[in-house]
Amino acid sequence: MQRIGVFVCHCGTNIAATVDVKAVAEAARKVPGVVFSTDYQYMCSEAGQDLIKESVKKYNLTNVVICSCSPRMHEKTFRGAVETVDMNPYLLEVANIREQCSWVHKDKAVGTQKAIMLMKAAVAKATLDTPLTPGMLPVTKRALVIGGGIAGMQAALDIAEAGYEVDIVEQKPTIGGKMAQLDKTFPTLDCSSCIVTPKMVDVGQNEKIHIYSYSEIEEVKGYIGNFDVKIRRKARYVDEDKCTGCGLCTEKCPMKNVPNEWNLNLDKRSCVYIPFAQAVPKVATIDPRYCLMLNKGKCGICSKVCGVGAINYKDTDKIVEEKYGAIVAATGFEISDISKYDEYAYAQSPDVVTSLEYERLMSAAGPYGGHLKRPSDGKDPKTIVFVQCVGSREKDSCKGGKEYCSKVCCMYTAKHAILTKDHYPDTDIYVFYIDVRTPGKLFDEFYRRAVEQYGVHYIKGAVGKVTPNKATGKLEVQASDLLLNEQLHIEADMVVLAAAIEPSHTARKLATMLTTPMDTNDFFTEAHAKLRPVESATAGILLAGMCQGPKDIPETVSQASAAAAKAIGILSKDQLVGNPCIAHPDEMMCNGCSQCAGVCPYGAITYVEKEFRMPDRTTKVRRVAQVNEAVCQGCGACTVTCPSGAMDLRGFSNQQIMAEVDALCQ
Repeated sequence: MQRIGVFVCHCGTNIAATVDVKAVAEAARKVPGVVFSTDYQYMCSEAGQDLIKESVKKYNLTNVVICSCSPRMHEKTFRGAVETVDMNPYLLEVANIREQCSWVHKDKAVGTQKAIMLMKAAVAKATLDTPLTPGMLPVTKRALVIGGGIAGMQAALDIAEAGYEVDIVEQKPTIGGKMAQLDKTFPTLDCSSCIVTPKMVDVGQNEKIHIYSYSEIEEVKGYIGNFDVKIRRKARYVDEDKCTGCGLCTEKCPMKNVPNEWNLNLDKRSCVYIPFAQAVPKVATIDPRYCLMLNKGKCGICSKVCGVGAINYKDTDKIVEEKYGAIVAATGFEISDISKYDEYAYAQSPDVVTSLEYERLMSAAGPYGGHLKRPSDGKDPKTIVFVQCVGSREKDSCKGGKEYCSKVCCMYTAKHAILTKDHYPDTDIYVFYIDVRTPGKLFDEFYRRAVEQYGVHYIKGAVGKVTPNKATGKLEVQASDLLLNEQLHIEADMVVLAAAIEPSHTARKLATMLTTPMDTNDFFTEAHAKLRPVESATAGILLAGMCQGPKDIPETVSQASAAAAKAIGILSKDQLVGNPCIAHPDEMMCNGCSQCAGVCPYGAITYVEKEFRMPDRTTKVRRVAQVNEAVCQGCGACTVTCPSGAMDLRGFSNQQIMAEVDALCQ
């Protein structure tokens, strides 16, 4: 006979403000099977947990129902509490009367009635609970970092320094990411290359880190501790082991009119190229789109001048298969496409550039060697207009606008203004903004420095239209000053657009392979915004950097180290406790239709041929489902899909779910 205890939490006023918790506890005493019921202000506190443990022993409880916040918050806490008094932790149920009740009701009477119904449903399920024992999963002591930007590099270094092998998969020919393309960093104006290049060298020279550059993730299967990953190593037509990075092939290659992606197509490069001088690995890559030898069978100069014989025109993509215990997603960001914002003439004039393009124009390693020139004619610009929030905080989805703030635009525009005035004091700079957001350490002081020390004109207003004047070569900027309530007309030499930041274009495809959730903007979603900010909802998948949302470099590095710490926590264990709430088939009812295998997102269900002894003592071979308990995550998709009702879920059986429904309908 079951003896159920019900514990109702006030959660301060989170629950108690719109739910009469004492009435819920009183109602619980009248439910069959409940022998004890009480309420407490903070059930998750040490005193609250002690109350639960003491009550289990005093009243000889067989099951416990906690009426509190979401089980995502504290179910593990409460399970640990009852386990200390020798109760199976899976005989505990949590009724969510906060998120599903008190937070969605203003009427206390309605909220209380709903809380009572949720409590009764949890008790009904508890009466059918059975003890469950989790299995143990082995751990592969190797980590995968997807993305070789500053987040990926920091995570890889931290994991490697803990003594574990790490593989970095980077889709570009070199690691370094967007930070390697920056000129300076705010608010200290440190040289970005001077910061990131030593980090790249550390990664390249670390014996525990293996870099798969010019590569992509092809497939991910498995589960925490045991991920099976296929990596596609794209053909670069140069043997990485032989290439010395001397650069002779890039000098002699006759195809020198190839758009240079590293400089955002602001200049040209050779068909055979090393992205930049400090690239890691410093290995040449042949661009197959432009190579005469690959496309027409002519030329071959790079092969002739290569003294070590590293050129291989017959190179093909290769698939590498590896096992990993944990995966860190650090896929970075892209600058959003602003070509649909015709009012800024971005597609009409080369002198209208994005902020990242402006960054390359100012860089010492950029197309003009650190001298700021107008792309149209190479002359020094005298008047520059910066336009903030182009695509950010924008509700017009037809143009590809993003409703969120890109977070770093205000600061890098202030940086650009200061650096420009430093090098060219006579330049007139206008910044049109909606709001100036400077929340970081020394950020506001940096912004005020641009205004007060350098005399940058910050104008609260909007740019309505930018029109190229072919006669004068100027950009005619029409704008409004909202504070002075007047229209402005500025003849500018350049216009710089602070384009929105968006996730990598490969992020959604990767999220599908990792079975991790994303938000509507294609940023990876963390398991819990406050308590698990670097973990995804899929165990073993960790998040670092801008793949999770816009952030600056210090915040990115901090999150990368946090993700690495979580990965180390996984890799340090020889075994992990599995989830006992997994699917299992009734082989006598299974008809072998394969529908459950088709919907399983984890690939946990396969089919086998089994012999069954029939009532007439004959044997019959039938095709039945088989669940890999180590892979199954207990999502329940198979149970609702199975047409014969053969598939069930331990801890959430069909019988238990129907018992909850019946309780709610009473």
